[in-house]
Amino acid sequence: MNLTLSQRLSVVFAILLLACCGASAWLQIRSNEWREEEVVQSLSKGLAQHIAHSTALMDEGGLKPDAVRRLFSQLMVVNPSVEVYLLDRDGRVIGDDAPAGHVKRERVDLDPIHRLLEGQPLPILDDDPRSVTGRKVFSAAPLSVDGRDQGYIYVVLLGEARDQVAARVAASSVLRTTLWFMALVALLGLLAGLFAFGLITRPLRRLTETVRHFDTDAEPAPPAPVTSVRPGPDVRDEIAVLDAAFGQMARRIGEQWRILMRQDQERRELVANISHDLRTPLASLHGYLETLSIKADTLSDAERQRYLAIALSQSRKVGQLAQSLFELARLEHGVVQPVIEQFSLVDLVQDVFQKFELSAEARQLRLSADLPQQAPRVMADLGMIERVLTNLIDNAIRHTPTGGNIDVEVRHRGDKVAVVVSDTGPGLPAELLENLFQRAFSFTFSGPRAGGGLGLLIVQRMLQLHHSDLRLISREGRGAVFCFELAAADTTAHRG
Repeated sequence: MNLTLSQRLSVVFAILLLACCGASAWLQIRSNEWREEEVVQSLSKGLAQHIAHSTALMDEGGLKPDAVRRLFSQLMVVNPSVEVYLLDRDGRVIGDDAPAGHVKRERVDLDPIHRLLEGQPLPILDDDPRSVTGRKVFSAAPLSVDGRDQGYIYVVLLGEARDQVAARVAASSVLRTTLWFMALVALLGLLAGLFAFGLITRPLRRLTETVRHFDTDAEPAPPAPVTSVRPGPDVRDEIAVLDAAFGQMARRIGEQWRILMRQDQERRELVANISHDLRTPLASLHGYLETLSIKADTLSDAERQRYLAIALSQSRKVGQLAQSLFELARLEHGVVQPVIEQFSLVDLVQDVFQKFELSAEARQLRLSADLPQQAPRVMADLGMIERVLTNLIDNAIRHTPTGGNIDVEVRHRGDKVAVVVSDTGPGLPAELLENLFQRAFSFTFSGPRAGGGLGLLIVQRMLQLHHSDLRLISREGRGAVFCFELAAADTTAHRG
């Protein structure tokens, strides 16, 4: 049976409501019976005592049958609901006025009689001589002859005649009307409960509909909120909490989906850029090698050496690009982790400058460093930071026209040491600024600015391993200005 949650809740509620109504009706009927028995027994508790004192039912010769029958008949005429019996000292029925065959017990339990005579709380039930298993309220009193107990007067207060009348009344219109009223109340309660369930589960149904239409094949959008108020930490509405959790999950999935889409687009562009970067040097390398192979006998030694030099240059470009891609892949996948140590950033800048002195002089560029006299040492991976400075200065040298300047500044800023590398070149094209450090960034430039993009991406990944970032800042009169920060060693040691 394929039922919704609301339908299952409604069915369970209906069953529970009917069960509660039935139990309530049964308890009400039983409580009325218990109340009636207690009232009747309380009012008629002394009836048997009155009978025992007012009429001589036994003498020295034994039981007086005529007196017993006449008294019993008179009592049952006056009050048809009572049945009077005469018991001996062992509880056997020795006298009654019941029609033939109606007495089905020869003996009555005496323990309830003793409890009644002792005045214990009412109602007290005892055996009904006209029923095999029935028990009813009664009145009892000892019967004495010449001061000796000869038995008991035993009066069933709600006898067989009363049961017959009660059965007829139970089938009457009064009882049917009462039952109909109870059924009507149960029906109204059921309708009210179903309506309440509808109101309570409406937000859940709406959330279910939102989840059902959640598109996993396209870009997911956050669902319409079920509640207008964002639940706080003290909100106990489980549906509101579930809605907020689903909304948060949907937004997170949407964000992750957009990241995956962007990464996929970047991967496509990366493949396209690498293919373009590799195609040019490989085509040049193949062309010169093919020329050397075909015209080996006709080329002069000078031409042969020039062709080989060009082929080797193109081969080095391919090798450098492959090495950079391999290094970037290791950084992206966490294969390379920084080895943090304490060192002087001022000494490192001076060492890197020495590597570029000859290339800067060849291009007629001036290298200058603005270094503080007492700059704090930094905590970082020495090799990675050397690679960062090398890439930035190398890019600056390659992209700065003849006669330009390349400056490196080191500044102490609180618990950080900032490094700024700037040049007097033309700067970066505006269309590249937005995705400068993303995979989608084109790794090569045309003309004299060839290369640099992949190196910047490697620098950014290395700095991210140091919880830092490479930032491009704007400075009047300068070209490309890059800045990054490292943790100062004395601050780190103080924190530890």
